[in-house]
Amino acid sequence: MKFKLILAATALAAVVSPAISKPMMHYPMVGGAAMYPTKNIVENAVNSKDHTTLVAAVKAAGLVDTLASPGPFTVFAPTNAAFAKLPAGTVDTLLKPENKGTLTAVLTYHVVAGRVTSTDLVKMIAKGHGKAVVTTVNGEKLTARKKGSTITLTDAKGGVAKVTQANVMQSNGVIHVIDHVLLP
Repeated sequence: MKFKLILAATALAAVVSPAISKPMMHYPMVGGAAMYPTKNIVENAVNSKDHTTLVAAVKAAGLVDTLASPGPFTVFAPTNAAFAKLPAGTVDTLLKPENKGTLTAVLTYHVVAGRVTSTDLVKMIAKGHGKAVVTTVNGEKLTARKKGSTITLTDAKGGVAKVTQANVMQSNGVIHVIDHVLLP
């Protein structure tokens, strides 16, 4: 009987101790996938079912190595639904090899050098009396504003994207999910 009790206690300890010794970690979910802060932008993005169009575009533009580098980068990441809002055929046209330059310009318009969190953006907006102008890595400007608790980005053509999920931290920067494609 004593042996069975010791065996049962050992088995219980083996089952319970990992849960006790390892705290439960909660990572932001994007497109049904956990986004791990120890992975880079590309490693996380490929797992999001909501960003398959963006990932395909990044691959077609040859930007995988850049966005996997140490950075840091801030990426305003349009969802598949955001790309679907573009006029019919736009994505297919951009993904053609002969349009790589245009595709690269559009994608790099969604990237800012450095790690800019939503808190940073809100401070910049306050300092700018209601708006903050940020320069993207393609050299063009985006204007950030705060409407209620939502941060919006206005592109060069007057299009407006809302940040729908902010501060998805990556090992080489931060991703903010947006609901429209920004156009330079």
